Amino acid sequence: MTDPMLPGGTTVVVAEPMTSASPPDRPSLPPGRWVRENLFPNKRNAVLTVLAVLLALFAYRGLLNFVFSEERSWPAVRTNLRLLFTHAYPEEQYMRVWVSVGTVMVLAGLSIGIWARWGGVSIKRLTGWLMSAGAFIAAGILLREPSVLTHADGSFQRDAADDRLRESFAAAMAERWTWWLLAVVLIGAGLALWASRDDLARRTTFVPTTSLLFALVGIIIGSTWVVRYGHYAFKEGEFIAEPGRTVALTTKLPWTVMWLLLVGCFAIGRIARAQVLANAPDDEGDPELPREALGRTRAAVNLAWLVSPFVLFWVVLRDPDIDYAHVYSTILPMALAFAVLGSAVLWWLTRPNAGEVGRLAAIGLLLLAAFHWVAAFFGWYSMLQVGRIGFLLLAMAGLLAPNFAGVGAQRRRLVGAWAVAVALVFYGATVINTPSTISTPTGAIVGGFSVTLFVAVLTIMLSFPLGVVLALARTSRQPIFRVLATSYIEIVRGIPLITVLIFFSIVLPLFLPPGMELGELAAAITGYTLFSAAYLAENVRGGLQSIRRGQYEAADAVGLTTTQRTGFIVLPQALRVSIPPLVGQIIATFKETSLLAIIGLFDFLRLANSVIPNQTQFLGVRREGLLFVSAVYWVVAFSMSKYSQRLERRVGLGQR
Repeated sequence: MTDPMLPGGTTVVVAEPMTSASPPDRPSLPPGRWVRENLFPNKRNAVLTVLAVLLALFAYRGLLNFVFSEERSWPAVRTNLRLLFTHAYPEEQYMRVWVSVGTVMVLAGLSIGIWARWGGVSIKRLTGWLMSAGAFIAAGILLREPSVLTHADGSFQRDAADDRLRESFAAAMAERWTWWLLAVVLIGAGLALWASRDDLARRTTFVPTTSLLFALVGIIIGSTWVVRYGHYAFKEGEFIAEPGRTVALTTKLPWTVMWLLLVGCFAIGRIARAQVLANAPDDEGDPELPREALGRTRAAVNLAWLVSPFVLFWVVLRDPDIDYAHVYSTILPMALAFAVLGSAVLWWLTRPNAGEVGRLAAIGLLLLAAFHWVAAFFGWYSMLQVGRIGFLLLAMAGLLAPNFAGVGAQRRRLVGAWAVAVALVFYGATVINTPSTISTPTGAIVGGFSVTLFVAVLTIMLSFPLGVVLALARTSRQPIFRVLATSYIEIVRGIPLITVLIFFSIVLPLFLPPGMELGELAAAITGYTLFSAAYLAENVRGGLQSIRRGQYEAADAVGLTTTQRTGFIVLPQALRVSIPPLVGQIIATFKETSLLAIIGLFDFLRLANSVIPNQTQFLGVRREGLLFVSAVYWVVAFSMSKYSQRLERRVGLGQR
């Protein structure tokens, strides 16, 4: 597009709708002036700059020499990559793992395409990244010490003083010509891109973030086909080490397919977004109708994200051996009874004249559900666990029923939601309680990074709504809710997380009645959820307290109910303010999953710290695995932090 306010009608190139692009940078300074103003404006800052550069180079040199030292045994990590990510999942069933990863790629591509609000990177910033990466690599080439000379049998060559002999500096630089080539290409590409445009064009021309991300991932995956990273694996109990080969076909081919799925579904998402906006019913000329249609499309994708962790783990990865005779004789009739009778009860509770009778009936349902759980604890009578869950869900729906009273469409929506919830709950309970056909040496279906990610995702999904409810209860005017929420939050925050995990994993099963069990994974997720919810509640409460009193008064003035005021006025503003602490708590929850080893689960850290060093081929090799695990944790945490910053800019946090 052409901006008449720019000199000569300068064209601003935007490759995709820049709904959330950052504003153009200020005019660039000449390199010499930029260095003087930012690094050496006075003597004190000049000294600090020199010290900081020396410290950074010293740390960078130490890290490089540690990583590329001849003493490091990186084949221990390369060989055990499958172990680190999926633990002992059977190799003959590994297609299920790729199906799960492919499902995530499909949803990610659709989400990125449908949202289409990822902004762009200016040419100025992109050139800076390219030249910085090239300079970083060049500095690493110079700082890394020359390699140790070895004999034909692989032993180190030593001098008379028994010190290791190293190759000359010139020989080391010549040996690293591929790294020099990469550094020159990056710096040259940055300089060429910089010189191809003037300063104004560099600041006002953007490259889509999605294109950069897909290109970077594609280059990394594509390199596995040409770069000889080596083939390392355990196959039939034997250690395979072939450093002169490319990555095995069973690895590079699936990842290539995953990348193609990501890019293809992104294109489908963009097309679907355009079609929805173009073909949405707009008979009355209302511009809000296309937005509502797009909102429904996004809601469907969000629902798929919410359901996917449960389906992928309990259906795809576990491959449950379902007893269909039991399903047809017991589970299906019970589900139909709950769906039909529950719909009738909810339809009755949402009558326009239900009034206090409806509220008393909802409280009665809650007391009935509580009685069933108490009876189960003391073993008074037997009942399928899914039945107790069904009564509890019906009681919760009954408490929400007054918000849907009066209007027929709202009543039908509540009844329809109840029928869908019953189907999902009964199907989920059947799948979870059905034995798995997957057999592993440890009895756990997955381990390593898979169980770390699974526990973190479920903890975040379950603890966030619970934390919001606790925050609302703690700020409620009702003393009973305020006291209960405050007591729970303060008690949980005063107990160490490891104590909570041990309680749910070891202590609680001792008090369960016969026939009721709590698996290790369920115990871990329960402990993490209840612990994280207390901290999330305080983060949300801080956001709630930032809402001015006038917002409540305005909502009351237009006749909004308490639920409508909270859902449409208070919570959106409170959650917007709470984004930084909420993301901080999410990152902390992800890193705290490293405590899973305490309760016996084979998580990411435990495999690197305890399992790999005890393998016959890699006895005592621990540092390499710990460094790799630390890098993976950092990449995930850094990605969440950067997305949080982008989200803050999108919602204007700190700007208005």
